[in-house]
Amino acid sequence: MRNFENTISEELSELKKRNLYRKLAVLSSGCHKNIKIKEKLYLNFCSNNYLSLNGHTEIEKSIISALKKWGTSSGASRLIAGDLQIFEIAEKKLAQFKGTETSLIFSSGYQANVAVISTLAGDGDVIFSDELNHASIIDGCRLSKAKVCIYRHCDMNDLEKKLKKEKGKKRLIITDSIFSMDGDLAPIRDIVELAERYDCGLIIDDAHATGVLGKEGRGSIEYFGLENKDVMVLATGGKALGVMGAFFCCSKKVREYLINKCRGFIYSTGPSPAVPAGLLASISLVKKENWRRDKLRKLSEYLWNGFRKLNYITSKTPSHILPLIVRDNEKALKLADAFMKNGIFVRAIRPPTVPENTARIRFSLMTDHEIEDIEKIIQTLEETKII
Repeated sequence: MRNFENTISEELSELKKRNLYRKLAVLSSGCHKNIKIKEKLYLNFCSNNYLSLNGHTEIEKSIISALKKWGTSSGASRLIAGDLQIFEIAEKKLAQFKGTETSLIFSSGYQANVAVISTLAGDGDVIFSDELNHASIIDGCRLSKAKVCIYRHCDMNDLEKKLKKEKGKKRLIITDSIFSMDGDLAPIRDIVELAERYDCGLIIDDAHATGVLGKEGRGSIEYFGLENKDVMVLATGGKALGVMGAFFCCSKKVREYLINKCRGFIYSTGPSPAVPAGLLASISLVKKENWRRDKLRKLSEYLWNGFRKLNYITSKTPSHILPLIVRDNEKALKLADAFMKNGIFVRAIRPPTVPENTARIRFSLMTDHEIEDIEKIIQTLEETKII
């Protein structure tokens, strides 16, 4: 045991030397626009609560009602005794929301990606994955034992070359729609066209697009007008929807296959009834409260223009996720500290979360931010000489 812990200590020391060491920031408040850390208030620009639905009274009421009726736990794997009726009700509504035949609820987006991808692809199959896909997609691909072909980020020419070259029993393209660290949007229409032309399955991870893109917040498929296409979509509840859990939207045949073959579903206790109840209430709010998306878009454009005017490196287009690229790990940490001293909570994002030499501050905007909050970011950058 001594050698084991000594080796761990050496690895931790190496992380510190390379400015890659991480530690938790404990909140003594909810994760909203204003948060409290060690009794100090900060403006929060780290949350994925994009539409500021976390804590919404209608969602709270729905969850409390479900807990009173169904209890605090599903009590078992859904294949044993845990398939509470509320899951079936929610999965039907969630599929309608995404425009697919059906859906299947999971405890988290990470669990869903790892479980689903490693089930739908295996030995003898080929997966085509964007080089900047989320870690959960990468891990799902690794577990699948399929051959994984990484194509250059959003490069359709490179994807098509690999589609022409690589053969397999099943072929599957996987991409984020909005990428979590860059905020850019994949060319979903082109990817769908390539999937059809080369007879591939297609999974779109809509985690950061659900609630934000589209007239009714249905995500990238609605945004690009592709509702009638044969696409599988993964969406999460813990971001713009302000709740928790995830749901995989697909055909009835794929759902049947997952129920029978997906180890992450079969051997896991079903989520708490709070998950489907929260998702149901949230998508209802998302569809009818367009003002949240409108305001978020205006805030995003304002901050993006601010970065551009100061000649900082950021995304090519405005988004509710805006990176401020610093490149150097130590400078990213120093800049995050400067923001913290000015009452703005942000985190330095470093490898392996992002590629080497692309360390950054990642700003996440929320509907309840105001223009004066954005101005405080700009002012801090103008006063800081770190970059």
